[in-house]
Amino acid sequence: MLTRPLTDNCTTDGVLLTGATGFIGMHVLARYLERTTRTIYVLVRARDAREAAERVELTLARLYGPDHPFAGRVIGLRGDITRPAMGLARRRDQLAERVSEIVHGAASVSFSLGLAASRTINVAGTRTVLDLAERCHANGVLRRLAYVSTAFVCGDHDGCFSEDDLDVGQSFRNPYEQSKYEAETEVVAARSHLPVTILRPSIVVGERHTGFTTSFNVLYWPLRALARGAYAALPAHAATPVDIVPVDYVADAIYALTAAREAEGSTFNLTAGVNVSTVGEVVELASRFFKRPPPRLLDPRLYRRVVHPLVLRGSRDPRLRRTLVSSEVFFPYFTAKATFDDRRTRVALRGTGIATTPLDTYFDQLVEYALEADWGKREPWRSQSGTRA
Repeated sequence: MLTRPLTDNCTTDGVLLTGATGFIGMHVLARYLERTTRTIYVLVRARDAREAAERVELTLARLYGPDHPFAGRVIGLRGDITRPAMGLARRRDQLAERVSEIVHGAASVSFSLGLAASRTINVAGTRTVLDLAERCHANGVLRRLAYVSTAFVCGDHDGCFSEDDLDVGQSFRNPYEQSKYEAETEVVAARSHLPVTILRPSIVVGERHTGFTTSFNVLYWPLRALARGAYAALPAHAATPVDIVPVDYVADAIYALTAAREAEGSTFNLTAGVNVSTVGEVVELASRFFKRPPPRLLDPRLYRRVVHPLVLRGSRDPRLRRTLVSSEVFFPYFTAKATFDDRRTRVALRGTGIATTPLDTYFDQLVEYALEADWGKREPWRSQSGTRA
């Protein structure tokens, strides 16, 4: 059993991770397990302590297989950031005496969830985590609160979006972006009295050396449609930037910047930088891999008004129709006009070996894993997929 009481002899240098059973969170968890000997507290939504323990165990098994040495290091806590006191009741005060670092990554990443529900998780949930951080700080134990935001708090901004930018008059393409922007605003306000670091990943895909992922969103939906020949045309321009980063870069950067003294009080764009891709490059890589002719790239307004409705009506394959409809929500990320300045991140990570690489150096691994996992219907563990490194 991985869950256990918070006993009086627990260390005061513990780490609390929210979202550790999610895609990015499990990789951050792996860094703390592999690179420290610290106790890791993992907040897990579950019906009871047994289910919480099972979810944590499954996460560890996905990372390391069934036999691993880390069970004694992880304390699963049944809780919920959307509930008062994180659903921990009196255990929250015990936790506030033992946690020196909080990495808050729990969030709804759904583009289709309504704004009210997105705010409940992403904004109100972040306030609950900030309240815990305040208690840790009052107890004199908090060294850092790291908040995992998103580069797409930029919304529909046209132009460069720097690490100092937040409110630039942007509108938002979905409730996810708006609620994450509002949550980041809450965290920025807390920087006046809490040791905060804000981390903004862009489009996160699988590991470079294995392709391993548990999240088949954003890039993966269009790739799946391309694999099936669903797209005769796409609403995009070839030169439009598509900012893609592998999860190993993101997790390494989160771990390093949470630990870095000079990162306190700053915001970091965990984006592709000089290795940013374009729509044209992604289409070329996918067409070559799947051995299919590339779709035509059309003006997005023409595509939405004329081409897409015609394609849907003309398709006789219900699977292709479903794929087309499901991928529509991701189209705005292939017509985005924002670019991201990551200079502060590159300076902070200089000398660590943590850096992005061009998409074409690991694209095949991403797609091979996606095919092996049948686009998320099956889930080979990371320890199994690693044989392809």
